[in-house]
Amino acid sequence: MVRAGLTAERLTRAGAELADEVGFDQVTVSALARRFDVKVASLYSHVKNSQDLRTRIALLALEELADRCATALAGRAGRDALNAFANVYRDYAREHPGRYTAARLPLDHETAVASAGVRHARMTRAILRGYDLTEPDQTHAVRLLGSVFHGYVSLEASGGFSHSAPDAEETWPRILDALDALLRNWPEAGPGTGTGPGNEPQGK
Repeated sequence: MVRAGLTAERLTRAGAELADEVGFDQVTVSALARRFDVKVASLYSHVKNSQDLRTRIALLALEELADRCATALAGRAGRDALNAFANVYRDYAREHPGRYTAARLPLDHETAVASAGVRHARMTRAILRGYDLTEPDQTHAVRLLGSVFHGYVSLEASGGFSHSAPDAEETWPRILDALDALLRNWPEAGPGTGTGPGNEPQGK
């Protein structure tokens, strides 16, 4: 029997809240059933299994994050856009640690191309157009930004900067300054970079 008031959307949002509270890895259909004080079987009319639930949470997180980025980027370009974009990621990770982890969940190709992850990629490339980067350097820069943002946010969340000076709040804007300087002075490809003669890339 379908429990009155339960829907896939409501379960997804409850799962996202649970992820923020106890960690994304702890989110299961069983844990969600306990939250609603219902039997596990009553949730299977709305979600297939724990993996389906986790995927739904990931898609929700990507959508929320993309909406925030779009709002922050409106009317901005270049360095201002870079800073705004980076701060949205860091702020979201702080406010919603479980959802931020969910946004990193690997998705199958079909699900990924239909997700808000595509919007994230487009917004990143829009920022980089302000730095006059062309391919393949634009793709290299997209990967660099993702690595720096996610790496810093993850290390900060795990307490990696808690026992040394200066404070992480002081380091963050300095990193963004360094990224801006690098993007404005992007190095030319040369021997050993994987893009010169005899170094044809083997894949994307």
